[in-house]
Amino acid sequence: MTTVSSSRTAGEHVTSQDLMRKLGRELDGEVAFDDYTRRLFAQDASMYSITPMGVVFPRHAGDVAAAVAAAAEHRVPVVPRGAGTSLAGQTIGPGLVLDLSRHMNRILEIDADNRTARVEVGVVQDQLNRAAAPLGLMFGPDTSTSNRATIGGMIGNNSAGSGSVRYGMTIDHVRELDVVLSDASLAHLAPVTEAERARRAQAATLEGDIYRQLPEILRRNSSAIAEGFPKFWRRAGGYRLDRLAGDGPFDLAKFVVGSEGTLVVATQALVDLVPKPLCTVIAVGHFTSTPAAIAATEDALSCDPAAVELMDRTILELSRQKIEYASLGTILEGDPGALLFVTFSGDDERRLVGQLNQLTALWRRHGHGYHTLEAVTADQQAALLKVRKSSLGLLMAASAGSRRPLAFIEDTAVDPVHLAEYTQRFKAILDRHDLTAGFYGHCSVGCLHIRPFLDLTDPAQVHTMRSVAEEIKDLVREYGGVNSSEHGDGLARSEFNRELFGDGLYEAMRQVKRVFDPEDRMNPGKIVDAPSMTDNLRDPALPPATPFPTRLSFEVVGGMRGAADRCMNIGLCRKSAAGAMCPSYMATLQEEHSTRGRANALVNALSQPDPRTALGDERLHEILDLCLGCKACKSECPLGVDMATLKSETLSHHHDLHGTPLRSRIFGAIRSLNRLGSATAPLSNLPGRMRPVRRLMDRLIGITPARPLPRFTRANLLRWFRRRTSTAHPVTQGTVVFLADSFTTFTEPGIGQAAIELLELAGWQVELEAGGCCGRSSLSKGLIDDAQHKARELAHTLSARGEPGSPIVGCEPSCLMTLRDEHLALLPDDVAVKDVAGRVRQVEELLAEAIDDGRLRLRADSWLAGRRLLYHGHCHQKAEVGTTATIALLNRIPGVTVDELDAGCCGMAGSFGFESEHYDLSMTVGNDRLFPAIRAASEDTVVVATGVSCRQQISHGGGRRALHPVELVRSALHTT
Repeated sequence: MTTVSSSRTAGEHVTSQDLMRKLGRELDGEVAFDDYTRRLFAQDASMYSITPMGVVFPRHAGDVAAAVAAAAEHRVPVVPRGAGTSLAGQTIGPGLVLDLSRHMNRILEIDADNRTARVEVGVVQDQLNRAAAPLGLMFGPDTSTSNRATIGGMIGNNSAGSGSVRYGMTIDHVRELDVVLSDASLAHLAPVTEAERARRAQAATLEGDIYRQLPEILRRNSSAIAEGFPKFWRRAGGYRLDRLAGDGPFDLAKFVVGSEGTLVVATQALVDLVPKPLCTVIAVGHFTSTPAAIAATEDALSCDPAAVELMDRTILELSRQKIEYASLGTILEGDPGALLFVTFSGDDERRLVGQLNQLTALWRRHGHGYHTLEAVTADQQAALLKVRKSSLGLLMAASAGSRRPLAFIEDTAVDPVHLAEYTQRFKAILDRHDLTAGFYGHCSVGCLHIRPFLDLTDPAQVHTMRSVAEEIKDLVREYGGVNSSEHGDGLARSEFNRELFGDGLYEAMRQVKRVFDPEDRMNPGKIVDAPSMTDNLRDPALPPATPFPTRLSFEVVGGMRGAADRCMNIGLCRKSAAGAMCPSYMATLQEEHSTRGRANALVNALSQPDPRTALGDERLHEILDLCLGCKACKSECPLGVDMATLKSETLSHHHDLHGTPLRSRIFGAIRSLNRLGSATAPLSNLPGRMRPVRRLMDRLIGITPARPLPRFTRANLLRWFRRRTSTAHPVTQGTVVFLADSFTTFTEPGIGQAAIELLELAGWQVELEAGGCCGRSSLSKGLIDDAQHKARELAHTLSARGEPGSPIVGCEPSCLMTLRDEHLALLPDDVAVKDVAGRVRQVEELLAEAIDDGRLRLRADSWLAGRRLLYHGHCHQKAEVGTTATIALLNRIPGVTVDELDAGCCGMAGSFGFESEHYDLSMTVGNDRLFPAIRAASEDTVVVATGVSCRQQISHGGGRRALHPVELVRSALHTT
């Protein structure tokens, strides 16, 4: 088997350059052979890493064929790849990686009458489901990674998911495939009659060889095929000779499903769709332990569910620690040791509720569990489904340094009748090796995903991992189960296939591989002829981190590299139609613009002998450049990879080496500029309307003329506060310090005025703090020393203001949240910083409390009554505290309907949207979901946004004025 080492010789380097040039000439898609791109594609969501020679991004099947041909000419392996969420190492390898997700992602046709869809293989599962939903259809297999897993990846892996008890596996839904064979020829795979197979077998081509030789393999190995496969139906390992040997047409389309790119590269697929149930109800059983939950599975299966899912205490506790998932904890009863999610779906809600009631009664009669939560409406189910689909990510969040929950025995399955006993013996093996693990998965089909925590940088733990893998493999065989039920063989399990399938069947599979791939170029080392499961491990190969001082505090094992290396590559940052993470990836669909890509790039840089110099690398800077600093990754990424903070630290080292750009200095001094603009208004607003000046700003500074500049107000918040005639109100609540941020103060003072008036009417004595800047703008530009100075001054001033413990509030989320997050990273040991961080509250919280207490009374007949409020939350607010308080305040306005947009980042991101080279991307991000939702809203809909950048973007791209929540509350207030 010919492979290409990740550490190439000079001769190999020439080969790679020749291959790169050839691919560049012959492909319409992009070609990348630089070190950073290769490193980003060296790993998937598994524990393995193999650096490829290069990566190509095909635009169509012709590109795929050209890439396969060029790779063959240069004797280089080919590795097809979708989202790179494979857990067993299927999508990494030496040679040439084909990223089929970036461009080949079109839905070509949906045929509602025949319930089929023709798609390119880069189409994401949720993308297909959204397109099919208006026709009452969906793709049957439902993976937890549905928001980023591609159909091609599911085909390569034979994926299943929670609904497989009803819908089966991907293999059951594939009708036809367009593929590229190992000789770069194109083939169309579909069921054929024996006559048609014989006709095709006459061709003197590789396709002809396949149709001619496969029947011979089936005939010679009929006994091994009949006896060698595990009898349990839910399996994803090996080549599916059992399917080919069955009655019916000769179907190569189904045969290559689950072959992990080792036989063909699929480019298009015709897949079946199934009717989308109109209704879903969920019973959530609460149990004292995992064994108690598993013991209740039999009753659940007797009620004909669509899914039965387990989640143990480990994952529940992790969900409570994340804002994104914490809402689950508020609806649970007590402190369950495990939950069992039992889903019933169909078109008759009354029947489904009857099934739910039947299950509840059964559990009560048989003494299973201590409480059953019944979730019938979509609102009741939202928190349940979010956490259930994020179990893997939440479990990964428990990683500590190089001690991680590893996927190597996580995909076994046995008949559910054996599950309780099997799981007990499984747990006993882990206990014997002193291993802890999280338990979750699909009880309905006997598949539990169990990931022991191990540190593979310790050779003894590598030995333990292998011992456990062998013991579990033997346990699976004893129960007639499967070692791989939906996650595939890859590098983790292929080694054991000879023993699991027997010599005869395994040799038949090797013959299949030789027929399809005579030169062993197609993703070699998977399924057959695999290396040891302990080869190519990522963590042991990573060099020790070189200690070096950072300006920001990274309170994780391994410092800054440890903060980046928290990423476990599960790829949630590659979702493209929900949430805020990651806006630049949603716009470009490039791996390097995902949080995962950036984290891996930083790990690469921080693993160099001189990490400070590596952080100044221009290619690294290019990868980080489109990070908007929205901080969505901090909350939406289950592992909390905080790319905004990592980018700020990296930028500071880039400035050390290359100097600080003038534009960064200008934006870092935004408070001084805004103060000056306010003092000289309205003259200061004239340059923003003069085209020659805007063109000059574009050329000299890089501020785009396409973006309107903020308008300065001479009557700013400070002047208003000093000169106003205040109506005396009794102080019943004590003192509150109001942060007069750089924007509320000088460009939108009406917002601050409304907030202060409301607070005073609510019984607070307001102290205005306007003497300093929080440093947010400096920090975003990598001016960390300047940000640290500003943070220290402001924190010490704020700490001395008000009464001890009194709240500190503000109206601009990015500034207010900086006090409770970034200041702690800038000055982790400063007592004043800690005091201020602990006192920060949202102004919405205080106002909602005042309304509930009757201190503020809102009119039922205000201009807002009967209107819809369309609310867009600020990214930093979402990341730090969530939008619950804002939504709660808006809902207290009488007569309104509040809808919160799931529109992700607005795309403005402070200065990002003003920068010439970033303007187009900023607008692309806004056009993803925000602008269309704004434009679709009726004229009497009131658009609401808490962030100044969001309001600027909505005005510019959506053509609507957005109001701050405090403005609405002030306008609805009783004046007597």
